[in-house]
Amino acid sequence: MRGRIEEQSAAQKAAVVDTLRHDYPLKELLVLAQLPRATFYDRLKRKDKPDKYTALKAFIKKTFHDSYETYGYRRIPVMARRAGFKCSPNTVLRLMGQLDLSVTLYSRHTSGYHSYKGKVGTVNDNLLHQQFNAQKPFAVLHTDVTQVRLVNRSWGYISAIIDEASREVITIIVTNSANKEQLRLTLDDLAKKLPSGVTPIMHSDQGWQYQTREYQIRLHAMGIVPSMSRKGNCHDNAPMESFFNLLKRERLNRQPIKDIKELKQIVTHYARWFNHDRISLNKNGLTPIEYRNQAAA
Repeated sequence: MRGRIEEQSAAQKAAVVDTLRHDYPLKELLVLAQLPRATFYDRLKRKDKPDKYTALKAFIKKTFHDSYETYGYRRIPVMARRAGFKCSPNTVLRLMGQLDLSVTLYSRHTSGYHSYKGKVGTVNDNLLHQQFNAQKPFAVLHTDVTQVRLVNRSWGYISAIIDEASREVITIIVTNSANKEQLRLTLDDLAKKLPSGVTPIMHSDQGWQYQTREYQIRLHAMGIVPSMSRKGNCHDNAPMESFFNLLKRERLNRQPIKDIKELKQIVTHYARWFNHDRISLNKNGLTPIEYRNQAAA
C-alpha cells in the first residue's frame, strides 16, 4: 500500500486516505502518504466545493461534438467568448483533458481526381499567380472536382465552387460521374447565386471539362473571367484544394459512405455547417457567411 500511495498526486492521495480512514488510523495514513494534515483537509474542502467550470465544461463538450470533433483549444475559446464565458486557450485545453476530448483529424492523404487529359480545348492564362488576397466576396471564385470511394466500390464525384475572400461554398454538386452534366448543374446553381453586376474571376485547373467550348461560352455569358492553373500545379488552386482537404479530413474520411445518396446528404450538411457555423481563425473568428455579410455592410 505504501508504494501505491506515494506515487499519487496530492488530490489523489487525499482521496485514497479519505477512503481508507475508516479502516486505518488517519495519522498513519497521512504519514504513509507523506501528506500534511492541513493539505488533506484542504483537499476535502475542494472536493465538496461546486465546480466553477461546470457550465463551461458542458459548453466545451457540446461545441466539440457539434464541430464534428474538429474544434480544439484554439477555436473553442472563440466560441466560448461569444457565448459569454471568460476563458483562455490554456483553460480550455486543461478542461478538454479532464473531459477526455481530443481532436482527431484523419489522414491528409486521400484519393484525388485527375481530370487533365492534355490540351483538348481552351487553356486560359493564370491570372492569379498564387496571389490569393481577394478581400471582396464574389471577386475571385475557385472551382474543382474531387472523388470519393463508396462502400459499394463505386465513386462519387463532388464539384464545388468557393469564394476566395470569404471561403464560402457557393455551390456544391454531387453526382456519380464527372461529366458535362455535372458541370452544367454546377454552373446553373452558381447562376442563381451570383449577385447582379459582378464580374468575378473563376479559377480552375486545366481539367478537360474546363477546357470545353460549353464551359468557356457559359462563363462568358455569365460575365465571368476564366483563369487556369499551370499544368500539374495544385498550389495554383490552393483555396480549392484546402476546402476539399478539410471536407475529407473533417467529415468524409470519418465513416464509410454506402452510396451516392448518403454522400449527397453528408456533403450538403457539411457545406451548410461550413458556411454558417465553422469559424476561421484567419478571418478573425468569422464564419464565411459572417464575413460576407460584414463585407457588404
